[in-house]
Amino acid sequence: MRTLPLSVSGVVIGTALANYYGTNNLLIFISALMTTIGFQVTSNFANDYGDGLKGTDGTNRIGPKRALQSGMLSKKELKMGIVISILMDILLVFVTIYLSFGLNNLFYPLVFLMLGGASIWAAIKYTVGDRAYGYRGLGDIFVFVFFGLLGVLGTLFLFTKTLTFVALLPACTIGFLSVGVLNLNNLRDYRSDKESGKNTLIVKMGFKWGRAYHLTLLIMAFASISVFSILCFSGWYQFLYLIAFVPIAVHFRKIYLIQNADLIDPELKKLAISTFFLAVLIYISCNNFL
Repeated sequence: MRTLPLSVSGVVIGTALANYYGTNNLLIFISALMTTIGFQVTSNFANDYGDGLKGTDGTNRIGPKRALQSGMLSKKELKMGIVISILMDILLVFVTIYLSFGLNNLFYPLVFLMLGGASIWAAIKYTVGDRAYGYRGLGDIFVFVFFGLLGVLGTLFLFTKTLTFVALLPACTIGFLSVGVLNLNNLRDYRSDKESGKNTLIVKMGFKWGRAYHLTLLIMAFASISVFSILCFSGWYQFLYLIAFVPIAVHFRKIYLIQNADLIDPELKKLAISTFFLAVLIYISCNNFL
């Protein structure tokens, strides 16, 4: 669950942008937050189940032990957990849609029902099934779209019923950083994924280019939020949330120098927490300064 702070960052920033545009609703915020957490729990269960069935989580896995791998849960128990989690997700999606749109206009509720369904599908199909997209090097695209674009812009729309071009920049920031966390996971598991046939983007490009790709993601994240700050400039204080990039810069140097995949695992948590820290600072900024 180390990626949980990362999963809620998009909702926090989407809410911050809604506040910036003069809209606030605590119930929508709480419901959207719980829905996102539900999606993340489903994803974690499904990844555990899918990788366990495919034999990807072997004894040489560097990261934390999985429930199926370690024998903490049986296949049947884990599958039941996935089913229960999906049912909770569906309930939370309906509640969030009702709080945001009510029952007057069916168009937006139908759109968000489809987006909710797509989110549940994406949470499961990363590792589960014969055509799991995580095994074909497509995980980065899905993470960018669902954690970044949909997480931020979807939350903003729940509040304001509209979108702006400038909101795309912080959405891309969260998207790049979220892909960075996934990339760290794939860098860490490079050897075991390659041996088990899990063709992540890192397996396709190799460890060395995977590190360069990671550094590029961090640069793109910083560039996106910097442009957002310039376009929305109203005072020097709004750049204070760039403080979150201090630990990210330290992380940048660590990945630049690192040569051993065994040393990458601690960096995953650091980047996830730094992303959440950035989201909180942007929320504070939008509520007090912008």
